[in-house]
Amino acid sequence: MNIEEVFEDYLDDIYRYLFSLCKDHHLVEDLLQETFYRAFININDLNVNNVKPWLFKVSHNLLIDYFRKNKRNILIDEEQLQMMESGTNIEENILKDEMIKNILKVINGLPLKQKTAILLCDFHELSYEECAEVMGISLASFKSSLHRGRRKVRRLKNSEV
Repeated sequence: MNIEEVFEDYLDDIYRYLFSLCKDHHLVEDLLQETFYRAFININDLNVNNVKPWLFKVSHNLLIDYFRKNKRNILIDEEQLQMMESGTNIEENILKDEMIKNILKVINGLPLKQKTAILLCDFHELSYEECAEVMGISLASFKSSLHRGRRKVRRLKNSEV
């Protein structure tokens, strides 16, 4: 495993995760640079199976540190999601796009802990243990946040219909 492979494999995932939390492209670029710099420094110590959760944890901690240092609140804006499917008709893409935008809008309205839990688990497909480690909380606390977040998303989504 070398840093180029790590960079190519995980850059987009880490970018989307950070951008979904802060909505600031320039900040995300800075955080990505620091995240992959730390990966470069620690590349020989990293376990191949734990690289992705380790990168999420580093980037998550860097973002939290940034907000603490700058005493900023996370701004919640409507997130745009690009469909990467091909071979489906335009109407299906528009309906899927609209459905995903509505779900993301609901997710963006959640408290940070619940939003982070859903993004890490459901969008970035990390295991529960990896998510809890990234967030720096116990497994039980993570499961509780995830459950509450999913329940709120279902409730808010059903009330829109």
